Amino acid sequence: MIRIGVIGYGYWGPNLVRNFSETPGLMLASVADIDQKKLDLVRKRYPGVQTTTRFQDLLEDPAIDAIAVATPVSTHFELGMAVLKAGKHLWIEKPVTETSLQARKLVDEAEKRDLVLIVDHTFIYTGAVRKMAELIKGDDFGDVFYYDSTRVNLGLFQRDVSVISDLAVHDFSILDYLLGEQPVAVSAVGTNHFPGTPENLSYLTLFYDSGIIAHVNVNWLAPVKMRQILVGGSKKMITYDDLESSEKIKVYDKGVSLTDDPQQIYEMRVGYRTGDMWAPRLDSTEALRVEGEHFVDCIENGKMPLTDGYLGLRVVELIEAATRSMNERGRSVEVNGKFMFQGRRVA
Repeated sequence: MIRIGVIGYGYWGPNLVRNFSETPGLMLASVADIDQKKLDLVRKRYPGVQTTTRFQDLLEDPAIDAIAVATPVSTHFELGMAVLKAGKHLWIEKPVTETSLQARKLVDEAEKRDLVLIVDHTFIYTGAVRKMAELIKGDDFGDVFYYDSTRVNLGLFQRDVSVISDLAVHDFSILDYLLGEQPVAVSAVGTNHFPGTPENLSYLTLFYDSGIIAHVNVNWLAPVKMRQILVGGSKKMITYDDLESSEKIKVYDKGVSLTDDPQQIYEMRVGYRTGDMWAPRLDSTEALRVEGEHFVDCIENGKMPLTDGYLGLRVVELIEAATRSMNERGRSVEVNGKFMFQGRRVA
């Protein structure tokens, strides 16, 4: 049984605490937060769990094997490094750190101490995204042409991060998982309509050596909430609407084909194919539950997490490149990507 503590009981912490308390192989041992009122809620809901206003208490407790950090991103590096140096496995919220340099240091520290570092890119563990990956990697989908995402709502405005770090970060991790390929460049435009605050909307384009192009629209100023993704392939196309209660994923047997037949070329070289639509059955297990069980498996069996520190590092590098592009009004910024990618190092 792995005993785990949680630092931070704010926006996301309650979800972690609830899932950790129910995940086989995990025992929720302690919760730390500087707000005593939040800790009172923890004691009321989970009377057997210790609470403290000092995160150091979790670091110093020899009975705790792992710690989850669910605090503002500005604190991630300091707290994450402290957890690793205390010899405990680390679960950390996304983005993993503010800078790629900090992320590299966390990855190096975890490897040096042979500890598991998992970054909570939760969408990777949803049944919908896992099914999309299965479909895209199958023979029936063909080549991926493009990825188009709309992730907009009214708020929730963040004080320390832009809309890219808050919303586009989801698409960065999903693209990484679906494509198994790192973009070579990114272009972004965006603005903040309220002086002194981070950017509240952005339009991003990611370019890949394979010819895939990805477009992401993120916005805190939309009158409605939308969470939609469209993936176009040479044989099939997929739509994903995360707000749908059922049939979140729909697969369309639609596409475009080219012909070399002289007569057809004379008439029209492009042909259109229209077939059936179907909605595959999805695993409805809560993503955090799936991720928690995966975390246990990685610790007990020495496995590399699906959302490991290298994924977190790649995502932070994309955030940096996109932010640099946005500050320069959309100039295309190259992405270095000189770090591990799904078990192999990328040049």
